Amino acid sequence: QVHLVETGGGSVQAGGSLRLSCATSGVTFSTYCMGWFRQAPGKEREGVAGIYDGAGSPVYADSVKGRFTISRDSAKNTVYLQMNSLKPEDTGMYYCAADLSWLGCYHLSGEDLSHWGQGTQVTVSP
Repeated sequence: QVHLVETGGGSVQAGGSLRLSCATSGVTFSTYCMGWFRQAPGKEREGVAGIYDGAGSPVYADSVKGRFTISRDSAKNTVYLQMNSLKPEDTGMYYCAADLSWLGCYHLSGEDLSHWGQGTQVTVSP
């Protein structure tokens, strides 16, 4: 059974950094794609970053390229999202997601991922 738990959210000022963690169980990174998504109040869910075996490099939304980095540690069964140069528009609930298919991570399409964590809140003030 897949279980995902996000931590690391918080409140920071614009320009600051946060590192989100997604502790996993029931997931093997060699077979699962892992993604980060976010949702701001009143807005649709947005794909942020995805990582999976077979990809040449991780996938990022244009809005976070050069600022966010997704990575994974197989020994710790944990996926990370390092967020630098944060902007107020990065505010939202951040979710970790996983699936055996790479489609959701490649397209950053949440509907293609089956397993989700409960989310962690990120608030960036001006």
